[in-house]
Amino acid sequence: MTVRTRFAPSPTGLLHIGNARAALFNYLYAKHHNGEFLLRIEDTDKERSTQQAVDVIFDGLEWMGITPDQPPVFQSTRIKRHQEVALYLLETGKAYKCFCTPEELAEMRAKAQTEGKPPRYNGYWRDRDPSEAPAGAPYTIRIKAPREGKTVIHDLVQGEVTVSNIELDDMIILRADGTPTYQHAVVCDDHDMEITHVMRGDDHLTNTFRQLMIYRAMGWEPPHFAHLPLIHGPDGAKLSKRHGASSVVEFRDEGFLPEALCNYLLRLGWGHGNDEVLSREEQIKLFDLDGVGRSPSRMDYTKLTHLNGVWMRQADDQRLTKEVVDRLSQRSDLNLDKEHQDRILHLMPGLKERAKTLVELADSAAFLCNSIPLQFTEKAQKLLNNDNIAMLKKLSSRLTELPDFTPKAINNLLHQFAESESLKLGKIAQPLRAAITGSTMSPGIDETAATLGKKEVLARLGAITHG
Repeated sequence: MTVRTRFAPSPTGLLHIGNARAALFNYLYAKHHNGEFLLRIEDTDKERSTQQAVDVIFDGLEWMGITPDQPPVFQSTRIKRHQEVALYLLETGKAYKCFCTPEELAEMRAKAQTEGKPPRYNGYWRDRDPSEAPAGAPYTIRIKAPREGKTVIHDLVQGEVTVSNIELDDMIILRADGTPTYQHAVVCDDHDMEITHVMRGDDHLTNTFRQLMIYRAMGWEPPHFAHLPLIHGPDGAKLSKRHGASSVVEFRDEGFLPEALCNYLLRLGWGHGNDEVLSREEQIKLFDLDGVGRSPSRMDYTKLTHLNGVWMRQADDQRLTKEVVDRLSQRSDLNLDKEHQDRILHLMPGLKERAKTLVELADSAAFLCNSIPLQFTEKAQKLLNNDNIAMLKKLSSRLTELPDFTPKAINNLLHQFAESESLKLGKIAQPLRAAITGSTMSPGIDETAATLGKKEVLARLGAITHG
């Protein structure tokens, strides 16, 4: 048997982080078992489905490095197949026509609630002859739910889960306009796509019991089910905007690397030893469902940010430079020609040591592309007092005379200058850093000055000492 999993989002909004984790788990499980990972866009809800949302799904999965093994299936193209199966169930007596009007259904629900019963359909047309309905009356097609016994699911995460069949109602599988319901379309598609394992959030557990009715009525072998615990906010409540980013697009915009987000999502609800940083190859090698817990997971944005910093320090400098330039290009006050981009690339090894997100990295690199006069942070401005400006004027003269503007030569000069002025090195380096970067944070001052170049450093110092 070829293991075949699928990710089946509805294109009605952003790619939520819970769905992204489900996609990742499905992908890793298929690859771990040398199987196939498929993508299905469940777009039968034409009022809510949008092309923009489809694009967001494609872009998000591509960014995460989750690529389906076959072209995506659009559920809306399979409606005739869904109708065919529903009509077969009708012809074989496994389903029936229901002529109840919306008003009758509302009255039915209200009566059930009054009697303290679940507000579900009572099977009014289950055993009636359709000829009793008014001529030409619209109807839905409902499947006949079992009325005795129980249904058992041997879930690969949740264990054995049982529901008494008396709790299941005769659900609609085909609406009056001929369109399939979600429950019906999902079963037809999973069967025809030969899906062997359905992995999704445990909020779908109730749906699984209802969908099994269709599998059994058709005589189809159901797939194995694995219902994943949900992701909650840090406070244990449902994850929402108030907790922070909750969609793949938001995490990308906030400067997280895809490998960091995937690495974090993998460890959110799945465990294997103490290794926290896992490459995609290691993830595929190690991932299986026996490591998935049953309890909801809580987003820890601090831990994710820390992990992102780890991945950034491992990332290629050329790649990070491109990311930084793309972000800085949104600003109109910066010079991003090749010379300035080369500065960013040259200083990247030091810049990435201090940043935990691409946003931080871009902010820390912006000084390399600034024009004079610089904008100073509050802390930097405090360092540029009269005494330090006088000291920097002397230092500028010494730097002017320096023939070899390399990190080593600059470092030696700063040590000599500090000794001649009877000052600690920090009393020289910090004002210099403030004057040439506008901040109190940067890579080593010798490397920073050398990257800016002698002409630029002297110009920036001149703007301070002669301003």
